[in-house]
Amino acid sequence: MSKVYFVGCGPGDPELITVKAKKLVQKADIIVYSGSLIPPEILKYNKKGKIHDAAKLVREEILDLLLKNSQKGKTVIRLHDGDPAVYGAIREQIDNLEKEGVESIVVPGVTSFLASAAALGTQLTLPGITQTMIITRAESRTKVPKREKISELAKHQATLIFYLSVHLLNKISKEAIEGGYKKSTPVAVVYKASRKDQKIILGTLTDIAKKVRDEKIRMTAIVIIGDVIKPKSYEYSKLYDKTFSHGFRKAKKTKKKE
Repeated sequence: MSKVYFVGCGPGDPELITVKAKKLVQKADIIVYSGSLIPPEILKYNKKGKIHDAAKLVREEILDLLLKNSQKGKTVIRLHDGDPAVYGAIREQIDNLEKEGVESIVVPGVTSFLASAAALGTQLTLPGITQTMIITRAESRTKVPKREKISELAKHQATLIFYLSVHLLNKISKEAIEGGYKKSTPVAVVYKASRKDQKIILGTLTDIAKKVRDEKIRMTAIVIIGDVIKPKSYEYSKLYDKTFSHGFRKAKKTKKKE
């Protein structure tokens, strides 16, 4: 019996897969991958194994593939886009495998909100603006607890990041304003972050929904709300300030003018 690997292959750019993930993909006997979300270039790293599209399977069929092949001693990978821990539904898969005595190993990957920040050339936490990121999804067919309603999360005035929600931008904008964000708060939508057909749409809470609708973007996009996208001002980090000491550096004394 072999272990099952839950592997994150990154946001789309084949060069953003980790070395560890690539090695596993190359030697896998069985790969169950996340449908159209995995670029073909990454699947081509595997030359010998059998590849199954999870988009065409239900939960029980996926588990059966993972379980039976691991019991045969094969190298089995459940390949996820981005990072498996972010909206990857791995908990239920790992638990069911454990019930059958099969051990799982999770290999992290670069997730799409980080690729989106890179595409924007921005920092998601900025001194003087916010030190907090909230990662969530808008409620639709998948319900969220009342305490996690957009209007509640917006009260924190943090950098607010949405997965799986670009088609609900009108709702997101309305509730974000209700929760306390100014109508002029910057919003960025990054479609297919890191891929060749990547698109960046910038706007505010009042106009972003129309801009995205005009681009006909309905999925595979990250939404980021917050002043970090286009800061009017911010504070410099204290970590590298010459008057700030820490375990690796003593503070430099400033000379007084005579």
